[in-house]
Amino acid sequence: MQATIEVQELRKQFGQTVAVDGLSFTVRPGQVTGFVGPNGAGKSTTMRMLLGLDAPDSGQALIGGRRYATLRRPLTEVGALLDAAAVHPSRRGRDHLLWLAHSHGFPSARVDELLERVGLASAGRRRAGSYSLGMRQRLGIAAALLGDPPVLLLDEPVNGLDPEGIRWIRGFLRGLAREGRAVLVSSHLMSELEDSADHLVVVGRGRLIADTSVAELLASASGDRVALRTSARTEAMGLLAREGATVAADGPQSLTVSGLPTERIVALLTAGEVPFSEIGAHRATLEEAYMELTRDAAEFRTVEARTDTDRDTDTANETEEARS
Repeated sequence: MQATIEVQELRKQFGQTVAVDGLSFTVRPGQVTGFVGPNGAGKSTTMRMLLGLDAPDSGQALIGGRRYATLRRPLTEVGALLDAAAVHPSRRGRDHLLWLAHSHGFPSARVDELLERVGLASAGRRRAGSYSLGMRQRLGIAAALLGDPPVLLLDEPVNGLDPEGIRWIRGFLRGLAREGRAVLVSSHLMSELEDSADHLVVVGRGRLIADTSVAELLASASGDRVALRTSARTEAMGLLAREGATVAADGPQSLTVSGLPTERIVALLTAGEVPFSEIGAHRATLEEAYMELTRDAAEFRTVEARTDTDRDTDTANETEEARS
């Protein structure tokens, strides 16, 4: 089976609400693809259509070039984790996996192998109702891997994991991709995808916003901005703004400058006797890039309180406007 996930002009409407609107993308083998977007963006609906749980109104959702309903042995072709809580609380973790394994003709040894791989070997005989959310996530990942499928769909696999578990899942996902699998991971934790994803599919209001590598997205978001650290923030902001730069305060001693090259900034600060301790190219975080992309796609938005940093930035800008 070809290890790919293909979404082609997919559309799904519930009543008057369009959940997925002409969505197209491909998840290729050998990489972790992050599937991200605000609440209500259509991520869960898309995953459900890929797994045959919802029928599309139009378009196609394909696993290895075929619809899920036509797969002869689904667990050997695609593994999925949509809801970590979907396990009977009175059933032991190992028994939950054994039931799935025996119903598909997999040996018991496969269950023990996977319990060891996801770090649940010592908890396999405990009832699932006593598991933490993070442990249930690990159990769900083990279930998804029972048939050793070339395609994986994981919805929020980091949810509920402690710091050690988060470090584990980063390496685990990358390891699955190195084995040649196509791995689609839905998540709202951009910082975790920055450390594990190779590619991103960003959606909003059911439509595709971006389909790009993580490296390309971060480079685009970073632009030509310069990160500057100075104990004389106000003086630096005023001096650089007078030279035509756009300056934003990021913290008590940190600024982001655009419109001037690093060498020019250094020369200006030195000539003006404005002290600085660090200067270099600004590297945007995945969170920053994501927020910029989805600014107009969020279904719900809060009004953030203005900070002293915001007021300092506006004051510097207003001062320069008055002078010009």
